[in-house]
Amino acid sequence: MSGVASVTLVIAAFLLLISVVQPTAARLHLPYTVLLAIVGVAVGGLSSFLLYTPLTHLFDDIVRPIVELPISASVFLVVFLPLLLFHAALTIDLREIAQDAALILTLAVLAVFAAAATIGFALSFFGVPLILAMLLGAIVATTDPAAVIAIFRDLGAPPRLTRLLEGESLLNDAAAIVLFSMLLEMLTGGAHSSFAAQISHFVAVFLGGLLVGGIAGYLFGAALPFLGGSRMAEVTLSVALAYVVYLLGEHVLGVSGVVAVVSAGLTGGALARVRLRPASWRYLERVWEQNGFWASSLIFVIASTLVPRLLHGMQLRDLWLLLVAVAAALVARAAVLFGVLPLLSALRLSQKVSSAYKIAITWGGLRGAVTLALALSVTENAALDSDSKDFVADLATGFALFTLLVNGLTLRPVIRLLKLDRLSPLNQAIRDKVLALSLADVREVIRHAAQTYRIAPATARAASQHYEQRIKELESQPGLENSISDPDRIRIGLIALANRERRIILDHHEQNSVSGVAIERLLRNTNLILDAARTEDRRGYDRAARALLAFPRGFRIAHFLHRTAHIDAPLRRELSIRFETLLVRRLALEELAVFTQKRLRAVLGSAAAQTLGEVITSRTDATTGVLDALRLQYPKHADHLEQRFLQQSGFRMLSSRYRRLFEEGLIGGELLSNIEREHEATRSRSAREAPLDLGLETRKLIDSIEVFGGLNPSELEALVRLFRPRLLVPNEMLIRKGERGRAMFFISSGAVEVHLPTQRVRLGSGEFVGEMALLSHQPRQADVVSLGYGTVLVLAAADFERFLTKYPGAKAEIERTAAARAAG
Repeated sequence: MSGVASVTLVIAAFLLLISVVQPTAARLHLPYTVLLAIVGVAVGGLSSFLLYTPLTHLFDDIVRPIVELPISASVFLVVFLPLLLFHAALTIDLREIAQDAALILTLAVLAVFAAAATIGFALSFFGVPLILAMLLGAIVATTDPAAVIAIFRDLGAPPRLTRLLEGESLLNDAAAIVLFSMLLEMLTGGAHSSFAAQISHFVAVFLGGLLVGGIAGYLFGAALPFLGGSRMAEVTLSVALAYVVYLLGEHVLGVSGVVAVVSAGLTGGALARVRLRPASWRYLERVWEQNGFWASSLIFVIASTLVPRLLHGMQLRDLWLLLVAVAAALVARAAVLFGVLPLLSALRLSQKVSSAYKIAITWGGLRGAVTLALALSVTENAALDSDSKDFVADLATGFALFTLLVNGLTLRPVIRLLKLDRLSPLNQAIRDKVLALSLADVREVIRHAAQTYRIAPATARAASQHYEQRIKELESQPGLENSISDPDRIRIGLIALANRERRIILDHHEQNSVSGVAIERLLRNTNLILDAARTEDRRGYDRAARALLAFPRGFRIAHFLHRTAHIDAPLRRELSIRFETLLVRRLALEELAVFTQKRLRAVLGSAAAQTLGEVITSRTDATTGVLDALRLQYPKHADHLEQRFLQQSGFRMLSSRYRRLFEEGLIGGELLSNIEREHEATRSRSAREAPLDLGLETRKLIDSIEVFGGLNPSELEALVRLFRPRLLVPNEMLIRKGERGRAMFFISSGAVEVHLPTQRVRLGSGEFVGEMALLSHQPRQADVVSLGYGTVLVLAAADFERFLTKYPGAKAEIERTAAARAAG
């Protein structure tokens, strides 16, 4: 059998082994990677024994490809590592780990240096050269969170604990590999030999990797909308991104390729979450989950089969040094967690971390395939002597096995001992309440199904008996009212509302009823509300909700460009996006009002639901007011957007109907494809952005005003020359009550609000204001305030008088309109 065929066969055999180990580990309640490591070591040891034993040569041809598998450290680091890191980074929500950014960076960077230094100095007392010992420390500083996270999720550990370990592992491996490269270069006599130069080099390489990866991730997110929604193309681009960023960073730009991959995955994942439709994002996640599983499993089992080779020269002294290294690593990790983290919390750079969390993170620092791959790379380095290679190989491999077999197998009892597998009284009460309501719904479904299908009532009662009993058990537990205060009840409700609002927006994204850029802005703003509700309760929620209605920085920049450089395109785009976001936000708030009364009332109680309902009502009123002001400014554009929204809803329903007809066998596959292509073409045409008229042409504005309808072209041209444009900003006082009227204003774009004694009247594009004071020569009777950015055309009093004298017909029409307003 050829070399390529034998290697392929070995890889296929490993995949078969992986497919057996994974469900076996689940049945035995063992960490998957721990069992995989045990099996891999056993396979490697047995294969080596069968190949080199003089007892038999019967299995030589079978085991030789395993023992002599031509996979070097470079294969691990170039082929498998980018996939592994990119998958881990892509599936982490950057917004969630950003809350603990200082903590994660401390664990990832400071803890790596602390581990390398502590292990280095500890082993140097026993005659090991300091740089060599620190190199070992950098190698064993890499962590493998897969087994730990699986245990945490299985036991129901707090989500924050899982996020901390995931985030730490990503940057931890990156920092450790950069430090490993530096120390290896120092050990082999390369450049940057001084300590200060090495630290400077580390910072440059690390930050450079973050920058390169961030730019690449941004470009990835920017390219996604141009792929036409093709899921295959989106996945392919993401796979290419992982390798391109790693290789460019590592071999071309001189920065850390590992850090660049992590940064690209985090940035690209954050953008893809909002720019891909939810179904496409789920598809991308599933594909990468499979890729990550294959990569992590193969790298683990292949590395494990190399353990016997790496441990071949281990001596009794090495066992003692191994125990010293393990103890030093635990001390360093505990020192950072218990010594540095309280300081970060005191400086308000990080949320407080409980002692139980710190113990779990300390004990959960398992090592795995990356540690073994780095140790293998040392054994392949020709610049090192054989004693140094054996030292690193023996201790790094022993360290990884110790953490997997000791820490990994005892982590579950440690979590239980720390009581991290238990819900808090608050969460337990909410869980019982939600579960009881869900079981009651299931009970009603069973009763309804029995009636529909004419099943005997006795059979239905027997089927629902289990649910009845479980509901009684839950209702006998301490109630939610006894476990939670009113402020906590409101905070939980606000978080639930923000999460539900995000889900509603994602549903609109899935239905393609809103443009991608509007969805991106909606999701980003909703995430701000969610974060504020978590950290600042109702005050933060209300503040974030009010901020959503303000004009964003992009709008202000677009308005500045329009005002100073007469560039209209950015302002048109920003206005269109604002229309869409406000429209969808109002629709979401209406759904939230129903959600509050139907769902939250049952869980949190009537008092909390009433307060939450008031919060939603206040937001709805404010959003409706701003949306009405925009609709008043641009009525045609508003009509088009609402029409497009309804059309997209109709297209969605029609698409579902076509699919149902196909599933029922009423139409064939070819006919369905033909209908869907035609349907998609029609839907795409209707989804195009509507042109937005800013209403800036004076002649068109005057033509649209009824009072000037009788003027001939020459008179209109004379009138146009009298107008002077004036730009308005939000809440600008256009007219102040009591002042003398010196001008009247024609609203070109935007909207204003007239504050009358008994009511407030809104005026929009094409209407005029301020003429009454000019006609009567009386002080202004009301304040007039701009509702947003806009433009008015100003007609000065002197010019107005001359115009009315010259055109008595226009004067009569304006006086008639003024009289009608006064009477109203």
